[in-house]
Amino acid sequence: QVQLVESGGGSVQAGGSLRLSCSTAGVSYSSYCVGWFRQSPGKEREGVATTDSYGSTTYRPAVKGRFTIAKDNAKNTLYLQMNSLKPEDTAMYYCVAKVSPLSCTYTMSPNYWGQGTQVTVNP
Repeated sequence: QVQLVESGGGSVQAGGSLRLSCSTAGVSYSSYCVGWFRQSPGKEREGVATTDSYGSTTYRPAVKGRFTIAKDNAKNTLYLQMNSLKPEDTAMYYCVAKVSPLSCTYTMSPNYWGQGTQVTVNP
């Protein structure tokens, strides 16, 4: 059974960095699209970044060049390195996965969600 558990959130000053981790138990990277979504107060959940079985990645334009998604197959762990953080990045961040999607992009509708980890960027 797929079980996603995020960690690594916290509070940082604008311009700082955080690295989020997600334990991806039950996820086969050969057939799943995995990634990160986020939800800011008063806003809908939105895709942040994804990576597919081939290692191809997609990023929401607002984070491209600042965030990097990566996975470690041996450790069954997904990461999101976030640099040059801005106050508008403040959100609950969710690890997500989808089985054999038609495409793997940040616009996908995930099948599985983690509990979330809070990221707060202070001005």
